[in-house]
This record gives sequence, C-alpha cells and structure tokens, in this order.
Amino acid sequence: MSKTPRMLVVTTVAGTVLAFLVPHIKRLQAQGVEVEVASNAGNRTVTQAIEEQGIAVHHVPFRRRLLATGNLSGLGRLVRLIREGEYKAVHVHTPVAGFLGRLAARLADPRARTVYTAHGFHFHQGQSRLRNAPFVLLEKLAGRWTDYLVVINREDEEAARRYRIVPEGRVYHVPGVGLDLEAWSPEAVSAEEVDRIRKELELDADAALFVMVAEFNPGKRHRDALRALAGLGRPDVHLALAGKGRLMGEMQALARKLRVADRVHFLGARRDVPALMRAASAVVLPSEREGLSRSALEALALEVPLIGSNARGVRDLVEGGAGLTVEVGDVEALARAMAWVLDHPEEVCAMAARGRRRAKAYALPRVLEALDRIYGTVLGAQNTPTATG
Repeated sequence: MSKTPRMLVVTTVAGTVLAFLVPHIKRLQAQGVEVEVASNAGNRTVTQAIEEQGIAVHHVPFRRRLLATGNLSGLGRLVRLIREGEYKAVHVHTPVAGFLGRLAARLADPRARTVYTAHGFHFHQGQSRLRNAPFVLLEKLAGRWTDYLVVINREDEEAARRYRIVPEGRVYHVPGVGLDLEAWSPEAVSAEEVDRIRKELELDADAALFVMVAEFNPGKRHRDALRALAGLGRPDVHLALAGKGRLMGEMQALARKLRVADRVHFLGARRDVPALMRAASAVVLPSEREGLSRSALEALALEVPLIGSNARGVRDLVEGGAGLTVEVGDVEALARAMAWVLDHPEEVCAMAARGRRRAKAYALPRVLEALDRIYGTVLGAQNTPTATG
C-alpha cells in the first residue's frame, strides 16, 4: 500500500457522484486522502464537472441492470484498476456498482477495506417474502465481501442486523448523503421566482398546485398522484410532475384518460426545483419504497408541506408530525390528504415548520461528521474517533 491513504469511490453512473458525493470526497481530500472515482463516465458533461473539482474519474462501462453485458467487462476493468491503484479502501454506492464493486475489490486486493452505502435495499417490508428472498440472498452473499455497511434509514438498519448481512458492529446508520440547509431554505427562494413558476404554468391567482419530483418509473407511483388529482374533484387544483423516465408517455396518456390533462404539467428535468416546490401547496411522493427520499427531504427543508407514502425512506423523515403519510397505493387517502392541506392552512403551516426542524437532522455537516468516524476506522486515521456502529 502507498503511504498516502488512497480511496476509490465506485458508482454505477458518474451522475451519482456529481449529485451527492462531491462534498464527501472534498472532505476526505482536505484530510489528506487521495480519492478517485470509478463510474460509467459516458456523460462527458457530468464527468468534466467532477474533474473540475479536482477528482479523477476512471471510466467503467457499468449499466444499471445487473445482467447487462457491459457489466462483465466493467468488472474486469475495475479489478485491474484496484490492483494497480493501491487503494486502502473502496467505497461503493448504488445497486450494480455496490455488488460488482465489492466483488472486484475482493478479487483484486483482499487488503483493501470495502465500504458499501446501501441507498435502499431492494428488499423491503412492503414487498412479499417471495419477491424479497433473492435480494436478501444477494445482499448476504455480497456481505461476505463487505467490511463496513452504511445504511441511511432505520428499516434497512434493522434488516441488516436481522439478516446478519455483515458481522455485528460493522453496520453504521448515517442520515442520508446530507443536504445544504442554507441552499434549501425558504429564504433562498424569492417571491419573484415563485411568481415566475406560477406564470409559466399559467395558474390563476386562486389555483392550487401540488408538485412531485421523481423519475418516471413504476416504483414512484405517479399513477396514484394522477388518480388522486382526478378523485379530488376540484377543478382549480393542478399537479406538476418534474422528472424524466420511461413511463412519462404512459402517464401522459393516463392523465388524458382521467380527463385531468389540462391540469397536469409534465415538466421534465428541472434546475429550479426549490422555486417549484415553494410555489406548491404541498409536495407529494406516493412511492413504494425509497432509500431516503431526497425530494421529500428537500420539501421539508424548504418548509413546504409533504404528503408521502408510509414507506421506507419516507417514514424516517416525517417523524414527529413533520409531514403526512398515506398507505402505499391508497389513492382515496392521498386525495383526502391533498384536500386536508388545502382546507387547513394554519395546521399545515405548523406542520411545515416542524418539517424544517426535522430536516436539520439530515444536514450535510452531520453526515460528514458521521462519515469522518467511519473513515477514521476504515483508513486507520489517528485523529478521528472510532465509530460505534
């Protein structure tokens, strides 16, 4: 091993690094650790943005599907990279890179410590035992190649211990990836920005707006939000859907079928999510499962009411009355929650204030401090206390 500690951060796509992990890497660099990234760097704009932060990026042709053909060559390339890089630790994120990255580390250099951050296991309480079983088996298999497991919600923490995915004392709970509460605050969004959103959507002065920020995939359950809007029976209520994904066309067709297409706004990817949320009566998120929902946390930090599903990755955030929850798939309950938000402004205001206070538990400095303790153990730093698990 080289004298200067070296770490390799592995993700399936480089966008994950740019969106969430740059502050973590910069913190390590400031502490004298050499950090490099291995990801699918096919998006050159994203890769350049990471490299401009002083972070080297190695291209590994991973794909999001575990059995995709590119993943086998990606595994081989990653094995060679780890062998040549003399990394003291390999920190893997996201499902495909999480599995293949740990395998590569064990094949390449058993001396390298492996850290896996589970951004939500593929098994969860809302899914049948039969569907959960293969994912549990895969995690237990990969647990043999895992020195330290980081989980970001309490359900996953309990599951990791119950299934003994890694030995006791090697499971660490960290409150997400961290959020900059100054950037995501009510004061950071001007009234002019909110007015711009409402004008863009051509909303009348008395029109209400609900917002959902999520990729269009089956697990996010956009269909429930659309059906709740239709069942609400209020023609002055609109729904804005920010995000992209393979189900967008299908959801547009559903909006037409439900006769709410004139009040549903498909916005695609947005760079002005804070203003979009602040323009809303509430943010809705009816997902089947989350790791720790970033959009839900952003809503809380912005002091915008949150209506989420009673699912992993949302429950943690709304503790203490910081938001409303409905059971997954209960469209009528979702519509009632939307109506309650519109009809109880004083209670909603108090709930939103609790949400902002709740968001402080997930602030970026707290996450970085928690990671400091873990990395102190992993890298053998003398000036950092050992994590307690």
